[in-house]
This record gives sequence, structure tokens and C-alpha cells, in this order.
Amino acid sequence: MSSGEGNRPVPPAAPEPGAPESVAQPGAPEPAALADRERPDAPGVCAVPVSATWDWPHDVEHLPEDAPLQALMLTATRLMGAFGQCTVQAAGLKVSLAGLGVLRVLMDTDGLKSSEVADRGWSSPGTLTAVVNTLVRDGFVERRADEGDRRVVRLYITDAGRAVVAYYVSQAAPKWRTALGFVDKDDEVVVRRFFVQMINHLGKLVREERRR
Repeated sequence: MSSGEGNRPVPPAAPEPGAPESVAQPGAPEPAALADRERPDAPGVCAVPVSATWDWPHDVEHLPEDAPLQALMLTATRLMGAFGQCTVQAAGLKVSLAGLGVLRVLMDTDGLKSSEVADRGWSSPGTLTAVVNTLVRDGFVERRADEGDRRVVRLYITDAGRAVVAYYVSQAAPKWRTALGFVDKDDEVVVRRFFVQMINHLGKLVREERRR
């Protein structure tokens, strides 16, 4: 992200609704890496049973119907991340999706500790530190000592940070509506329920893994 004035847009009128929450999300593994991770003997990962007859296609945008569910989900996640970054670039912003995710978290609850922001964004503290350093450098976030305990540092979004989020939402909302426009109206309720259940379930699993 550049710190020049040209990268700080003037906030438009009220942002259009419908833009998805940007999340500080790590990139999904490459298909080849995923294939290795799906092997039961792959070190340091959860063993996932894989059909011996299934292979990654040369074009991951054309996955076969018998592809494992986790392969479909990880591929969709990777493509969503790539499209999301395209919407950021199309808006003319020099900020990452991870940075926008931090800003959206702080817009919801300002004055959080870095560990709290990382927890809400399902990010690691180390990754978050690098993102916050960039946001602070560019004037979108401020670090301030806690009034009750000077050893604790809290993060606050600035007016410039709020302007960036408002501008991105207004620019990206139509693109996200187009990206998700293939979902049939009759299927939307089912799709929405599936994602809500998946987010809740995976969130629970992640919390359990991090406690170990």
C-alpha cells in the first residue's frame, strides 16, 4: 500500500449495500500442494480420505463431479480471493484484502488488541502484525497504549481508514453481485444455510485446534 495522498480516495455518499465482508484470509494451497495434503501420510496435516480414482484436472476451473468436497471448497476459496483482489485493484486502491478485513473488524469494534483482531479474522498474530504495520504506515490505523494498562496496545481505525472501506464497498458491491448472480433465487436459501452451517462448524473446529 502506498502512503501517497493519491491513494486516499475521497469518501463517496453512503456505500451501496450488498458487498461481502472482507476477511483477512490466507491463500488456499495450490492444487498440487492440496493433492499432497490430502494424502493420509502427509506430515503435519489432518488425514483426509481420498478416492484412489480421483485426480486433479489440468484446469481447476473444470473440476469433475466426483471431486472431493474439500477440493471444491478450497478451489472456490482461492478463486474468490483472486476475484476479491481484482475488485480492490479495480477500485484503484493499493490495499490488500487482508488490510480491508482488519479495517472492517475495527469499524465494527474499534480499540481491539492485535490478538483480538487476529482471532476475529481467523488470522495468525504474525500475519496480522505485518498487515497492521502497513495500515499504520499509510495512516489507516493508529496504535495507542491502553489507558488502564500502558503495556497493552490497542488498534484504532482512522478517518482515512473508514473512507477507504466506504469507497471500496461502493465500488465493489456491483462486482460482487455480478460474481454471485449465477445462484438461482430458489437455491439462495439453501446455499446461504449451507455456508452459515459451514462457517459455524469450521469456526468451532479451528477454535478446538488452537486450544491444543
